[in-house]
Amino acid sequence: MKRREFIAGLGGAALAPGLARTQVHSPAVIGYLTGTPEKGERTYTSSLYQGLNSQGFVEGRNIEIMFRSAEAHYDQLPMLATELVRRQVAVIFATGGAGAPLAAKAATTTIPIVFQLGADPVRIGLVPSLNHPGGNITGVTFLGQALVAKRLELLREAAPAATTIAFFVNPAAVQVEADIREAENAARVLGVRLLITKLAAGRELDNALASIVDQRIGAILIEADPLFADLGSKIATWAAQNGVLLMYPFRDRAVLEAGGLMTYGASLYDTYRIAGGYIGRILNGEKPGDLPVQQSTNVELEAFPVILQHSPHD
Repeated sequence: MKRREFIAGLGGAALAPGLARTQVHSPAVIGYLTGTPEKGERTYTSSLYQGLNSQGFVEGRNIEIMFRSAEAHYDQLPMLATELVRRQVAVIFATGGAGAPLAAKAATTTIPIVFQLGADPVRIGLVPSLNHPGGNITGVTFLGQALVAKRLELLREAAPAATTIAFFVNPAAVQVEADIREAENAARVLGVRLLITKLAAGRELDNALASIVDQRIGAILIEADPLFADLGSKIATWAAQNGVLLMYPFRDRAVLEAGGLMTYGASLYDTYRIAGGYIGRILNGEKPGDLPVQQSTNVELEAFPVILQHSPHD
């Protein structure tokens, strides 16, 4: 696992009021904690910087980013969170699954935490309420779990002949059981068989894909989890080559161009921008516990140009 600071020079934004004399020489350090592999995370960081810029913060001028990724190995998150606390960062931005904000919350009660999360932060114990998070933590949530059923419905409409749909999930994910329940309920309503396929690591993917062929499964639904951030293009390429339809949880051009049928989910660019703005407001003196958790409802649907109406396997 690589540990290195994530540096991206940005320009064009004015310094925050009151920081021109101090933080030019002593930049505030933002600890960037994520469960997502670094390659996938970089896709959205420009939006985070947009939010920071809106509050007068520019990387290389008055802020620095200390990037720490667990590379989808969730058991590493507590150690990485503790390291950021030991480095006395000014704010921790926690993203890439529920594990990162939970690890950050366990590591500190004083350093402000801003999360970006698809799960319900109240249900998993991050905050007592959305309007009054209190303590040292706030953030932004997006429609994650709520869209599982809709993704399955859209996939079923695109592949009406597919009587069995595989649901690829990460058994280590905090929200996995809730995701499975949502998918199973939707499958019963739609009258399709759902095959839960648990992938604890990327190395298990080849066996899972071989099983799809053996069982003549015509479509795959992918869980919204960091484990699949690096696997999306590989799964999509394989699915296109084998005539299996694919629904991916977030907009991803690489997945679509590789052969993914559809992506349907929240605009992560929007959520990162909101989170960046919150980080900036905290650096400007606001208390995280006074900032209500924001809920992004901006949802994007993108489809591969050719929508197949049947599957060769069913």
